[in-house]
Amino acid sequence: MKLTRRIALGLVFASGMAASVAATTSPALAFEPTKPIDFVIMAGKGGGADKMARLMQAIVEEEKLASKPLVPTNKSGGSGAEALVHMKGAGDPDHTIMVTLNSFFTTPLRQPGLEVDIMKFAPVGRMAEDTFLLWVHKDSGITTFEQFLEKAKADGNKWVMGGTGKNSEDNIITDYLNNTYGLDIKYIPYKGGGAVAKDLAGQQITSSVNNPSEALGFYESGDVIPLVAFTDERLPMFKDVPTLKEKGGDFSYFMQRAVVGAPGMSDDAQKYYTGLFDKVFKSAKWQDYKSKKSLMGDFMAGGDLKSYWETQKARHETILKASGAIK
Repeated sequence: MKLTRRIALGLVFASGMAASVAATTSPALAFEPTKPIDFVIMAGKGGGADKMARLMQAIVEEEKLASKPLVPTNKSGGSGAEALVHMKGAGDPDHTIMVTLNSFFTTPLRQPGLEVDIMKFAPVGRMAEDTFLLWVHKDSGITTFEQFLEKAKADGNKWVMGGTGKNSEDNIITDYLNNTYGLDIKYIPYKGGGAVAKDLAGQQITSSVNNPSEALGFYESGDVIPLVAFTDERLPMFKDVPTLKEKGGDFSYFMQRAVVGAPGMSDDAQKYYTGLFDKVFKSAKWQDYKSKKSLMGDFMAGGDLKSYWETQKARHETILKASGAIK
């Protein structure tokens, strides 16, 4: 064999060995979805959770952040019980994630028969904390919180507050108003915040405590007006709207907007989804949405998110016991 041919063969062999070594030593993704991802929404269509989930789906798709699509599915039954049970029994935890609200804390407390332990869910990422305002129709003649209290007290249980779910976030705020100010507001649960906002605009109910994102369209059209915000400070988007604390109330309330993985999700899958939604959180479209919808809070994941859950679970247990919703 000629020397040049030996050299050529040697180079081929060496390059083959190098490729082999590179294949065994180069980092490989520990987890990558192999099929469409079940993206559960524990609320009805048109509400804050639904809008948020579908925006995140769009960001993932537009920016090609995942190799497989997120497939949103609304499961609002039983104030999120349907979604929790679905997640608990997920056949493929590594391809099952859920957008949550505070019913993630309250529904297992109210329905212990579900045997759902939220601390077994995978803490993928908290995308924001949502805020609440008290809304009335423009034709109510009410423009201040004091006028609201006077009218609601006079009307008793004929004054109707619409809200998402029974013993949910909206119900908790209504209970606070009733107990603190001696009111007898009737609370009517809906499957989603979108339906609540629509019925307030149509004067089927007399007030709501919708999130900004749920009522924004009707606010911009002038159909509904906000009276107070249940926040520690005034919302930048509603600078003229006082907080309840400014009106003497010692109460503020926020709702988590988080993504969680099904119980049994592998550590590698959890890391994948945390990385995915961290990218969504940092995207210009998400940051713009946060600003325009008066969403607050930084991205939170892992142990920090689990600690947050423990704190919120304890707080909601205290709130529900005080209102008589649980013993």
